[in-house]
Amino acid sequence: MRRFVAAVLLAAGTIATPTAEAAPAAVTETVYVESTTDSDADGKLDRIAADVMRPDAAGKVPVVMEASPYYGLGAEMATNVPRGFKRWYDEYFVPRGYAVVEVEMQGTSRSTGCPTTGGPEDTASVRAVVDWLNGRAKAFYADGSPATADWSTGNVGMLGVSYNGTLPNAAAAANIPGVKTIVPIAAISSWYEYSRDQGIGYRGHTKDYPTYLANYVVSAAQKAKCQPVMDRLAREDGDESYDYTSFWKERDYRPSAQNVSASVFVVHGQADWNVKPSQFGRWWQNLADNNVPRKIWLHRGGHLDPVSFRQAEWQRVMGLWMDHWLKGADNGIMDEPMADVQRPDGSWEQHAAWPQPGTKDTTLYFGPAAGGFAGSLTITPSTGETQRLSDNANLSESIMMANPEQADPRRLVYVTPPLTEAARLSGEVRLTVQVASNRPSTPLTALLVDYGPSTQAVLTDRTPLQLSTETCTRADLRARTGCARPPDVSVQAVSATMLTRGAIDAKNRLSLESSTPLPTDETADVSWRMHARDALIPAGHRIGIVIVTNHSGYIGPDSGANGIALNVSLGVSKVVLPIVGGVVTT
Repeated sequence: MRRFVAAVLLAAGTIATPTAEAAPAAVTETVYVESTTDSDADGKLDRIAADVMRPDAAGKVPVVMEASPYYGLGAEMATNVPRGFKRWYDEYFVPRGYAVVEVEMQGTSRSTGCPTTGGPEDTASVRAVVDWLNGRAKAFYADGSPATADWSTGNVGMLGVSYNGTLPNAAAAANIPGVKTIVPIAAISSWYEYSRDQGIGYRGHTKDYPTYLANYVVSAAQKAKCQPVMDRLAREDGDESYDYTSFWKERDYRPSAQNVSASVFVVHGQADWNVKPSQFGRWWQNLADNNVPRKIWLHRGGHLDPVSFRQAEWQRVMGLWMDHWLKGADNGIMDEPMADVQRPDGSWEQHAAWPQPGTKDTTLYFGPAAGGFAGSLTITPSTGETQRLSDNANLSESIMMANPEQADPRRLVYVTPPLTEAARLSGEVRLTVQVASNRPSTPLTALLVDYGPSTQAVLTDRTPLQLSTETCTRADLRARTGCARPPDVSVQAVSATMLTRGAIDAKNRLSLESSTPLPTDETADVSWRMHARDALIPAGHRIGIVIVTNHSGYIGPDSGANGIALNVSLGVSKVVLPIVGGVVTT
């Protein structure tokens, strides 16, 4: 156990709480909490390592917790004990009367057991520490002496980015008593949809991804012992079909949204194609359906921590959020607008809800060539025609979208006339396409495109490991280095902007749980969903849908679709857009 004076972080715009002069001394300690699982099958319950920093003062305090599989992976982690506290949380929250606890997921760093990539063992490692904080589990110091959390109120707020944000989703879905609020940032809500899009493996996820990730995070001490677990992950992940099997069901937190009693503050990038936008969009809808208290920030970037692009406001909001949900402070945070949405130019808007109030489904039908374009999108359906689509021969996405006035059998494109009024998209896009294919296995990818002159800002991403291990001191926050380093932004002129995308294997058109081959050369309706999006399509621009088969930059190849050719029926094929006001005016 260590004691020292905790520094205070008071960035501009943060809540006014203890000053540096009043900062209490802090205690740091490392404990090993006994889990209820034996995930490495060694006959001993897993021990979960947790670093604790808390005020050295009388009275009980609530806990801000970050659980992670990454703590043991940084270059400095081999000898430093405690190993964590690289984030800004300790400097900010401890002087404000919180403990900060960093939990090392099972099988990683100093914890025993085996990582299982989103499996119930992940949740059990978090549960063990929350239970200890509430007096329901045992913990020990390194010398074997018992460790108690008699300083804890039992109220826990979990937050983190990427996998560190996914563990809070798991905890909330499991309704672990004591978890009062979660802040999932760039987080997974369904591991199936992290790896697959409606029956197709994402590019880079076509072969044993759960095993790869578990092998990446497992500690050297546990690696050999965990080999049988790695082998089991590879056997059970279902890569031969990409169906939604029991393996993936137990790694899907959304069906348990009805059990969530914690409040939820979602943060996600609309350009995050690592943890893709469906991860927030469908989870958010599940939470809304169950009236979970919630807020959301949608930013223009990718896989990022908001401390790198909206630091002062993020700390202000997090201070108020934790005070409200962990200390019961009546500070007005829930009276602030529910949704903050960043526009492409970097500015922010606030809205009473998301999707934005007044959003209604608007249906547009695929139509024949019109107005000098290869295909049309119309409010009223046409009748009787088809268009032919063949293999896309590894077209790049930019070429798929380019020259919509030109017919190309490698991709089909349908566009509206120019909009006479701007249209605000807010939510999840859905499609139904009627096809007759010469292959029983037919992959389809759709792109929603804003056709019109514009500028596009592209922000650099962070890797999950960077997000977990970058330094995040007061000096970093002042100098905007480390975790606070802003993403690089490049701006380019474009004539077509990809707003969102989505794919399906038509064999899974009836169910994600089992495959039904397409009847060859007979018509069948194929319906699928695209990733959630909030975007303003300006007046004068056109809304477009691009349809291709194998999109090699997005999904893995389907060898069963080699030589594919299919007819798309016009008039009955359609896209349903969530439009604020419910009208697309052309």
